Amino acid sequence: MTTRLAPPSQPAPLDRRLGAVDAAAVVVSNVIGGGIFFLPIIVAQSVGQPGWILFVWLAGGILAFFGAMAYAELGALRPRAGGEYVYLRDAFGPLAGFLTGWTSFVAGFSGAIAASSLALAEYMGRFVPAVADATPFFTLPLPGVPLTISPRVCAAIAVIVLLTMVHVRGLGPGRMVQNVLAGAKVTALVLFIGLGFALGRGHGSTAPPEVEVGLAGVLLAFVPVMFTYSGWNAAAYLAEEVRSPERNVPLALGLGTAAVIAIYLGLNALYMYTLPVSELAHLEGRLIDVVAERLFGFAAGDLVAVFTIVSMAASISAMVLAGPRVYYAMARDGLFPLAVQRIHPRFHAPTVAIVAQAVWSAVLVCSGTLSELVSYTGFAIVLFSATAVAAVFVLRRKEPDAPRPFKAWGYPIAPAIFVIASAVILANDLWRRAETSFAGLAVIAAGIPLYWWMRRRKR
Repeated sequence: MTTRLAPPSQPAPLDRRLGAVDAAAVVVSNVIGGGIFFLPIIVAQSVGQPGWILFVWLAGGILAFFGAMAYAELGALRPRAGGEYVYLRDAFGPLAGFLTGWTSFVAGFSGAIAASSLALAEYMGRFVPAVADATPFFTLPLPGVPLTISPRVCAAIAVIVLLTMVHVRGLGPGRMVQNVLAGAKVTALVLFIGLGFALGRGHGSTAPPEVEVGLAGVLLAFVPVMFTYSGWNAAAYLAEEVRSPERNVPLALGLGTAAVIAIYLGLNALYMYTLPVSELAHLEGRLIDVVAERLFGFAAGDLVAVFTIVSMAASISAMVLAGPRVYYAMARDGLFPLAVQRIHPRFHAPTVAIVAQAVWSAVLVCSGTLSELVSYTGFAIVLFSATAVAAVFVLRRKEPDAPRPFKAWGYPIAPAIFVIASAVILANDLWRRAETSFAGLAVIAAGIPLYWWMRRRKR
């Protein structure tokens, strides 16, 4: 007897309560996390010239927009929860879909939530120093991965629990909290950029660059850039809860990604207006703090810390909202524990999936392997997003007569450019950073035996 997966058209008891602005807010919050506040240092190390730095960030944004338009076609064609899990499942088979969902659970969403929560706790320590104290209360000596409990760990877990409690109550309070946090984040960023150029004291060097830029350095810079842009596809995970998805999912993906590109270019230009690139490339400490102090003096430190806390809270909230829709879709197909597909009868939210993600995120907060696990996901993010964009070509061939309310802009050139550029970035990363890249592949491959076990369990 063979495994029978639920058909992709199977209805689900999720409410369509999100509009285009709601979904775009999730995109902006999911993308703009902590990465833009430290990864420009790595980009400057790889490239080393102001013009090339801005080029890499602009090119990465254009690639993200090409990818977003491909996801827009897929989201309108398959307006279901789960995002690329659904697209890879239908284009390349259930194993491909399972592996992207597995990676999202074990590292992609959960790892990012854990890392951002720890960073948020550290920033809170500026106002309440005890919160950022990493001195262990005790350690649970589990085999292989001891779990350490400290004040900072407790604060990070409290953040996860608080936002999980918001989102298990459904899209009513969840949407409100998400929109408020996203609005505060965007407003603060725009004010920071505008006031930085208008009132700040710039110290960026105008001397001729001393660093020769090579193709390998540019390609390496694309990995942290694309990692920082990751999340542009967030609205696709929520397609089953978006009103008029054939219109609003593409609109949310386009608006959200365009807003992020503009903000990222503005921030990087401000960084280089404030600091010489040579100093930016060797900066120690928090980039956003250093820039604020150079522009406005030490008095700006507390305001920047408050903004960073709000920014990270918005990012965590978006991931708490989006990630569980992947596991819910997998469980609905029998490829995750069946309890995860349960919908709360009153709140109409996948509460079991949300709680499961919170529990695993809390475990990662306590573990000493978090930084390594998160570093491996950059490779996986580029790999799976490229594979999902390639699904546009496959589904057009497999289902040529299917109604497509939205078609990817620039097809076939734009999605082809995204796939080819991603392949080049991955190949260069494998060549230049083989150990990290193969570790990322190992995280993905670890899901294969679990997939076969899940299939046998259904027989």
